Amino acid sequence: MKQEAAFRSGFIAIIGRTNVGKSTLLNRILKQKIAIMSDKPQTTRNRIVGIYHADQTQVVFLDTPGFHKPKHRLNEIMMKTAVKTLEGIDAVLYLVEPEKVIGPGDRYILDILQNVETPVVLGINKIDLAPQREVLLPVIDAYSAAYQFAEIVPFSALEDENVDDVIQTLITYLPEGPQYYPEDMVTDQPERFLVAELIREKVLHFTREEIPYSIAVAIEKMKARDDKELVDIEATVYVERDSQKGIIIGKSGAMLKRVGSLARQDIERILGTRIFLTLWVKSRKNWRMNERDLQMLGYTE
Repeated sequence: MKQEAAFRSGFIAIIGRTNVGKSTLLNRILKQKIAIMSDKPQTTRNRIVGIYHADQTQVVFLDTPGFHKPKHRLNEIMMKTAVKTLEGIDAVLYLVEPEKVIGPGDRYILDILQNVETPVVLGINKIDLAPQREVLLPVIDAYSAAYQFAEIVPFSALEDENVDDVIQTLITYLPEGPQYYPEDMVTDQPERFLVAELIREKVLHFTREEIPYSIAVAIEKMKARDDKELVDIEATVYVERDSQKGIIIGKSGAMLKRVGSLARQDIERILGTRIFLTLWVKSRKNWRMNERDLQMLGYTE
């Protein structure tokens, strides 16, 4: 009688500089959007949990804020969240781009990894930007000389190239363990958090310069109507200055309507029901530096 393979499970932190593709990879692995994506650095502010299920395997991925030099109290919280995630895990997936010269941001991360005892897998993302694959060799050589990685896997999250190789490589470092989450669960993030993040993603898409970093979203109300399959959602987009309110609202409210329309589509997809979305814009001066405001908006260590 053939013996059934033991169940393997564990926790893997995804780390890297800002904008290296951590959230894109997580969404690709889960085949579902749970982490917002943007071309703006520091898009991810909280630790995002994504749960991957396979035969006799469960991988709990921890997508972290990108490592960067803090400029505000918010950034300090983000960095502490990222570093804290390296504790009590089974492996680290460290993402870099195919650059043969290791910059100061990645040098900083490599210094932090010197204190990590768990296996570290180097993932070289965005190989679609390097069509001549031999250019990856000096990248691999540079990082191999800087740190003793357990494995090195080149891939492209955007093009879904070698992503399965990344998954299978990480699974080999998981111990035998329990099933931590039900099979139909892909994240433990509350619905309110996901809704707020989807709204913030749309604002990021339409704004430039300092405004994306000055934005936070709070869900004021989220309640299903008794008489029909419809969820009323009321949310506030916070900015740091009154002058930024006009930009978010737009002429005759056009910008806010575009944000609401796009956000509504994604929210309905993730909630599986129709919604009625109401958005406000308010200013809270220098909220990124105010401890009370940060706690109110859900940013805590």
